[in-house]
Amino acid sequence: MKLLVTIVQDQDAPDLLEALVEEGFGATKLASTGGFLRVGNTTILIGVEEEKVAAVLNLVKRTCKQREQYDSVPIIPFEKGTAPPRMEKVVVGGAIIFMVSVERFEKI
Repeated sequence: MKLLVTIVQDQDAPDLLEALVEEGFGATKLASTGGFLRVGNTTILIGVEEEKVAAVLNLVKRTCKQREQYDSVPIIPFEKGTAPPRMEKVVVGGAIIFMVSVERFEKI
């Protein structure tokens, strides 16, 4: 069994959760915050048998697309104070997935 720790953008989470439920996969949704852009995202925990990992990965690929957006990025400060942030194009979306082997699973 594998535990897929799947980090997605907040706007992609509802579609992914709906697709998982439609295909019979259980999932737990957690609110989280990313480090680089410091914006909210969603971490979804998915427990799945090894032979079904590929099916879950396909659902993630189908529902969590990368896209470009402009975001303010602070410029390194000069002597005193800080410079105003500049707008920069960044790629967001997609998913980060950590796959962890599960030694034991119990549902009580």
